[in-house]
Amino acid sequence: MSLKVHQLTFNPFAENTYLLEDKGKVVIIDPGMYGQAEEKRMKTYLEINELEPMALWLTHAHLDHIFGLNWLVAEYGLDIFLHPEDAPIYEHAVPTAMQYGLSMQPLPKAKYELNLSTLRFGENEIEVFHTPGHSPGGVSFYSKNDKIAIVGDALFQGSIGRTDLPGGDYQTLIDAIKSKLLTLPDDTSVYSGHGPMTTIGRERMSNPFLQD
Repeated sequence: MSLKVHQLTFNPFAENTYLLEDKGKVVIIDPGMYGQAEEKRMKTYLEINELEPMALWLTHAHLDHIFGLNWLVAEYGLDIFLHPEDAPIYEHAVPTAMQYGLSMQPLPKAKYELNLSTLRFGENEIEVFHTPGHSPGGVSFYSKNDKIAIVGDALFQGSIGRTDLPGGDYQTLIDAIKSKLLTLPDDTSVYSGHGPMTTIGRERMSNPFLQD
């Protein structure tokens, strides 16, 4: 195995931010740090573990998954990658934050390129699955060699992502999970946007939303 997953939980929504590491270099997935204390915690974690950030990948553009973008771009000069179908959500983040009584500065420009089928990270090939339903441009990242799936808010231990937000759709999400994620091997580790890690096999067998 060449990839290692680091998990940090941030912000009032208890969002899981992931650092996907290959030999000291990391892609930061869904940076949720909100405020200076959480930004400092991320910086300290990177320094203590001698990790070098290389890029920012977003499973989707909901607020709790993007709070840390401005700071990370300013601090490390990273590019942001997002699926094009989540562009409207990303580009309306500031007024959306205001509706929740939260403060957010205008976001850096993103590269809407996660409609690709694969990404390269070091010597690793990461498959990109379009898994909409929680949001229109939701994606999951999968490493076949390391049996790792980082799925955002598509799938949780014993549950699925909410589908009542703008652009969400219940049947679309169920279809995406069954056609993309449940085709993976049972021993694939699933890292969700909230809550604990699970496996594809566990969710296939016991997730109440996925039983026919």
